[in-house]
Amino acid sequence: MVGGALLMPYWFLAMSLTPLLPAGNTVVMVVLILLVLPGAAAFVTGLVPTVRLLESSLAKELLKGPAATLVPGSAHSWESRVRAAAWYTLHLGAGVVVSGLSLAVPPFAVVMLLAPMVTWDPRFLETWGWRDGWHQWPAPLIGLASLAVLLALIVAAGRLLARLAPRFLGPSAAEKLAAVEARAVKLAERNRLARELHDSVGHALSVVTLQAGAAGRVLDSDPAFAREALGAIEESARAALEDLDHVLGLLREDPAGPAPQATLKDLGRLLEQTRIAGVELDAEVEPEVEHVPAAVSREAYRIVQEGLTNALRHAGKVPVRLRLGIAGERLEMEMSNPLGAHPVSSTHLTLPTKRET
Repeated sequence: MVGGALLMPYWFLAMSLTPLLPAGNTVVMVVLILLVLPGAAAFVTGLVPTVRLLESSLAKELLKGPAATLVPGSAHSWESRVRAAAWYTLHLGAGVVVSGLSLAVPPFAVVMLLAPMVTWDPRFLETWGWRDGWHQWPAPLIGLASLAVLLALIVAAGRLLARLAPRFLGPSAAEKLAAVEARAVKLAERNRLARELHDSVGHALSVVTLQAGAAGRVLDSDPAFAREALGAIEESARAALEDLDHVLGLLREDPAGPAPQATLKDLGRLLEQTRIAGVELDAEVEPEVEHVPAAVSREAYRIVQEGLTNALRHAGKVPVRLRLGIAGERLEMEMSNPLGAHPVSSTHLTLPTKRET
């Protein structure tokens, strides 16, 4: 029905051009003008990129079935434009057929249903070759059959168009490849966020746990140390909350500010928090490490953070030795610690995840 309505402007255009035909034109010429010209005009219109967006949205909402998987969008290549133009022409052609039959068949069916119950003008009966009387009684069956055929035709046309819509309006091979690449980029970004969340929040929680335990044990004997530990807990929790809020904002795809990317310039605060947690940390960090490239600096910070977190989580308060320096064009890092009294196994993400970066 929508296609029939959309075809009317092209039809009226063709009818307005019919009087311009030379005298003596045949019926075949008139029919060609009324059929070919509207179809050609519809095809040219379908080449407009926005037509694909409108037609795919319409097909998705009205046809359902296979067409429900369509992703509305404009045509970005000539292949997509040609397929969309072919669909637009097919849509209008099917629409005008269904619309015409929907306008003609119901009145015809009503006439057939009423045929045995009314007295007809003899001239009408002679036109159709009928005679008044029992010969008219099959007419209601013909009327009902015509309605059934019309309904079946409409259903069949809808199902056929629903099956064809993805072929004409679906993405091209290039668009499918672009969609796969975009999804891969999105998944990679989510994996990066998961690693960042594990590194920052996991370290903060490990430090907070040890600091809270240490503060509780010395609360009466060393109030100054307890206050310092509680202050470090507050700072660690605040930093973890900021990281968590940022990551959740990205996962919600909300607009967010620049990601908080800690680098080796922030290493001093990390080491201080670890010491306050009660870890005996022997750190030798050359000042030159702060000038390494930003990407290397970020990943090196995460590796140190993950290593300290693992030492706190799995070995407890054991001495940790950290060496970080520059050797030629390389950044060298060494971290070691003895096993704790009660090593704890874990299935959490650990340093092997750094191989992905």
